[in-house]
Amino acid sequence: MTERLVLHEYSASGNCYKVRLTAALVGKPLDRREYDIMKGETQTPDFLANVNSNGRIPVLQVGDRFIPESNAAAYYVAEGSNLVPTDPFDHADMLRWMFWEQYNHEPNIATLRFWMRYVGPDGLNDLQRAQMPGKRQAGNAALRLMDEHLRQREWFVGKSISIADVCLFAYSHVAGDAEFNLASYPAVTAWLERIKGHPHYIAMTA
Repeated sequence: MTERLVLHEYSASGNCYKVRLTAALVGKPLDRREYDIMKGETQTPDFLANVNSNGRIPVLQVGDRFIPESNAAAYYVAEGSNLVPTDPFDHADMLRWMFWEQYNHEPNIATLRFWMRYVGPDGLNDLQRAQMPGKRQAGNAALRLMDEHLRQREWFVGKSISIADVCLFAYSHVAGDAEFNLASYPAVTAWLERIKGHPHYIAMTA
């Protein structure tokens, strides 16, 4: 019997969207449980005790077990599907891009998006304001590296879409929310459209 999958999420989060999009692409049913992070709903004693002691989402619930961290949750959903390469090198390369997304991409593009769209200039502290130029520079460096990689290929790994593409897509396609100029990265924008053209694609707002 297949265990029920429940996504504990904040739907505007790209990290949560990774898991939803993965489930849609592989055709797995996914229940959703929404939390408002702006109201501190992931910091309650109940959430910390029963969902994630780290106080963050997404968390994928598998029966009575829990998988925090977006890329790990997306990987679990995709396991055994054509989103996970069977070739050992491609599989490792997929993981490389997923790690890179969390270290070089998400901390810059996603953070600026959250600060600019959801917190707003009046809600930022002095340290956050001071970090913005560096995060913009690092975010553009990440997009530039992606663009260079995609100039000679359609997907990040191998010859078809993988979890690496899904994880990188989530915040890349809304980078404009943080005033990154995606038009400066034509290979990235073409890749974004390829993903949107997948027959099982769902939008972040779906």
